[in-house]
Amino acid sequence: MSEFSFTQREQWMKEVDQEQFDVVIVGGGITGIGTALDAVTRGMSVALIEMQDFAGGTSSRSTKLVHGGLRYLKQFEVKMVSEVGKEREIVYNNAPHVTHPEWMLLPIYRKGTFGKYSTSAGLRIYDFLAGVKKEERRRMLTREETLAKEPLLKQDGLIGGGYYVEYRTDDARLTIEVAKKAVEKGAILLNYVKADSFIYEADRIIGVIGEDQFSGRKVHLLGTKIINATGPWIESLVKKDRIIKGKHLFHTKGVHIVIDQSNFPLEQAIYFDTSDGRMVFAIPRDGKTYVGTTDTEYHGDLKNPVATLEDKQYIIEAIKYMFPDVQVQINDIESSWAGIRPLIREEGKGPSEISRKDEIWISPTGLITIAGGKLTGYRKMAEQIIDVVAADMNKQGFNFGVCLTKHLRISGGDFETPTDYNVYVKEKKNEFTHVGFSQEEAHYLSSIYGTNSDILLQLAREIEETEELPRFIRLLIQYSVKYEMVMNVSDFLVRRTGAILFDIQWVKKWRKSIEEEFRKIFKWNEETVESNNKELERMIMEIEQLV
Repeated sequence: MSEFSFTQREQWMKEVDQEQFDVVIVGGGITGIGTALDAVTRGMSVALIEMQDFAGGTSSRSTKLVHGGLRYLKQFEVKMVSEVGKEREIVYNNAPHVTHPEWMLLPIYRKGTFGKYSTSAGLRIYDFLAGVKKEERRRMLTREETLAKEPLLKQDGLIGGGYYVEYRTDDARLTIEVAKKAVEKGAILLNYVKADSFIYEADRIIGVIGEDQFSGRKVHLLGTKIINATGPWIESLVKKDRIIKGKHLFHTKGVHIVIDQSNFPLEQAIYFDTSDGRMVFAIPRDGKTYVGTTDTEYHGDLKNPVATLEDKQYIIEAIKYMFPDVQVQINDIESSWAGIRPLIREEGKGPSEISRKDEIWISPTGLITIAGGKLTGYRKMAEQIIDVVAADMNKQGFNFGVCLTKHLRISGGDFETPTDYNVYVKEKKNEFTHVGFSQEEAHYLSSIYGTNSDILLQLAREIEETEELPRFIRLLIQYSVKYEMVMNVSDFLVRRTGAILFDIQWVKKWRKSIEEEFRKIFKWNEETVESNNKELERMIMEIEQLV
């Protein structure tokens, strides 16, 4: 595996200044990084900059599902459902270590959003459009079968349920694994480098001036093609270039809350109606239940959106509506997250009605912008963007080929078929226990990192436990620093492990020791230590407090 670390970042920062690339991408979410992978595998030289950490925006704040958007059938988005539904299987095949089948229960109630016959027909169409394999096609359940799957469901008016497969993922880890594969193939990816302005020649955009958010150093990245994949920040970047008339983004906020299963002992993933006719997911995960999402217009801080008391109360009421015996309160919420969706405005439509389709804009200067879209369709969006780039560059004498990512396993996903993953996990789990890890730790390491487990095994042999930190945590830190370009403690706890979202007590227990480990690795001065501490404290307060 190629080293993808802070030392490599420093070297790249020196190399990229004034360097000519085929493609320069601004935006290190799943769309930008997926685009980098597509481009580099076609033979293009690629550099990407991101002003935060990779997946620092929407790509770490989703519902954490690779799903086809069943509800979009109601909006007659047939083409999108078909395309994105098929992409689910591609993402799963290429990344079975971060994408897992999840049977979803859609309870059907009298006078509900989905009726018994419309649900049956809708799921059948969904299976057809998405090309769902036989063993994962929808099943229709009786009232009794539905309650057997999830006894906590509201019984009044329940007439049955639809049972179908979605795919659960870790959105941030999916993004990081795609990034690692792009680096392996030769792309240069730089986090914490903000696009400051553009470089022009004869009124054509030919580069980006980026500013290192740590040192303030400026770098000039020259590119034959410049791509704007900045998600919620798309318009702010476009305005640094030229305003495109008639194209406007509409930001909506989606919030999720996390509750311990001792307070909300959900057994089955549910997709359910709220009292106001919206659809919400409730999903069990590692001893927790998380619920969301909301869909409200947003005009606040794009970098640090938060779940307000009103947002949280809305989801609590939704839980009580569908699960009346679950007596959860606001103070039962352990953590939360809020994400911003960059949607293309459609006049006369509310937030939940606006299409999640993607669209490519090209400004008069040549800046290529990708807007809209869904996590599930990231690979297809990237293919569409680079098809446009390759077609134009090939007219200029280049010879770039077709997309290769449809069957390209991302980092950690080098299995012939997804079924090989479970066998692999069992084998590697035994190897991790042989070198001193507990059964639980061994399962985590082998299942989360997939075919990169051998690298962790090698690192593990070089790492000893200290009085301050268990060997397991030190291993996670060392791997993320050396191979996943972690630059601070928040990167590690939020986007490499997800611990701050799903195990906040673990974070509180180990944070000081983890901060000290980072101080030693990065040789931080007291000012940097304090800055990291304040940022982490801010994040903890945001996800815990009733702001």
